[in-house]
Amino acid sequence: MKSLNGKIALVTGGSRGIGKAISLRLASEGAFVIVHYGSNKVEAEQTLKEIQQKGGDGVLVSADFKKSEAVENLFSQIDKVVVRESEVYLDILVNNAGIGMIQDFETTSEMQLDALHAINIKSPFLVAQKACQRMKRGGRIINITSIVTRMASSSVGAYSMTKGAVDVLTLFLAKKLGPQQITVNSVAPGVINTEMNAEALGHPESRKFMESLSALGRVGEPQDIADVVAFVASEEARWISGQRIEASGGSFLGIS
Repeated sequence: MKSLNGKIALVTGGSRGIGKAISLRLASEGAFVIVHYGSNKVEAEQTLKEIQQKGGDGVLVSADFKKSEAVENLFSQIDKVVVRESEVYLDILVNNAGIGMIQDFETTSEMQLDALHAINIKSPFLVAQKACQRMKRGGRIINITSIVTRMASSSVGAYSMTKGAVDVLTLFLAKKLGPQQITVNSVAPGVINTEMNAEALGHPESRKFMESLSALGRVGEPQDIADVVAFVASEEARWISGQRIEASGGSFLGIS
């Protein structure tokens, strides 16, 4: 029996990269997946098509988290398209949508900070807020953060700061929602082979360096993260809450 049969899951940024892998994985376990996307409808439609071709089901919703009222509009769409018996229908939220930025501390602009804040901090907070109003007892909230929250790197300082904020969101929501048996955890990927890292991974020397960061000697794949998320979303993970689960292949463990 599939572990998520009958469950309804929302995956933000669910049409590409890690988010796409998560959407496909949850659907493969029987969940009805609400796939959120920002602007690329073609990619989103392809993701939904793949879900359905593999025997799963879901629906697409769109919202640009850089814009005000985006989260309100997102849930207005969801409430209209999801077939449900009550106002409490959501089982799983995966807060995956986010943007990266490589920029030195000295040259990071206010505009860049505003964009990072809107998508990486404000949207997961507000999405979780709205999702909680619709979440069943025993639900799951999974926030996708990053390995960079446990190290100092000036080139990704602003980005790291936003992901650190989401780890704190995980902690206080885990405490707040515990009485409802809702678990809240962060999954923190290391270097993953996605479009976000395509430029760096496209250079042999750079890729070799990134592979060397992991004790397992390779770069992660989106499926590596999706498998962890599927476990955390399952009944087997019912006693895990308030945790930051790093999925990095043992990156930055020490000096060899």
